[in-house]
Amino acid sequence: MTTEDARVVLIDDHTLVRAGVRRILEGQPGIRVVAEFGDGEAALAALADMPVDVLVLDLTLPGLDGFEILTRARALRPGIKVLVLTMHASPEYVARAIEQGADGYLLKDSAVHDLVAAIHAVRDERVFYSPEVQRGLGEALRARRAQSRALDQLTARERDVLRQIALGLSTKEIAARLEIGARTVETHRANLMRKLDLRSVALLTRFALREGLLGPP
Repeated sequence: MTTEDARVVLIDDHTLVRAGVRRILEGQPGIRVVAEFGDGEAALAALADMPVDVLVLDLTLPGLDGFEILTRARALRPGIKVLVLTMHASPEYVARAIEQGADGYLLKDSAVHDLVAAIHAVRDERVFYSPEVQRGLGEALRARRAQSRALDQLTARERDVLRQIALGLSTKEIAARLEIGARTVETHRANLMRKLDLRSVALLTRFALREGLLGPP
């Protein structure tokens, strides 16, 4: 754990948000805001030479979005820590940010209480998530585990049908390829949706891709 101040750069296109974040951080021991930017291009240009420890980054920005900035900042400065500060709480946003290298994910409505702790956490090689984000991650993990268990309950024929659905085949095409009736295909599709608790072909396709069902049968 370092005793030097965490040098922080803010990236958010809303001037009032940046001012509010600065107000939270001003005077906090161990934290120093060294720069702020309203767009990603300017921030990335400055990061090449600017000494910075923690990037506090919004995801919704004009031009380059936060995900692109996150990826490019990581490539530009591999040692930088990135704390996402956003209004988006959906698991899809959280998962994508984490996959692209975010060290923390903080919702703006909890910034007043948690921002300082979050910056110290990511600076000290720890992760930090807002309580709501933690709950969402836990629910997503439980749902994925439940779906994985459901996958084990599928029959060989149901897996065959699921694979063909994910390949984009129509009911008639699946029936012809598997040499079964179209109504049988429809029954299997309904059973798949019920067992996996997925209510659309798009969700079935995403599930099949994630579980690797499009590999060699």
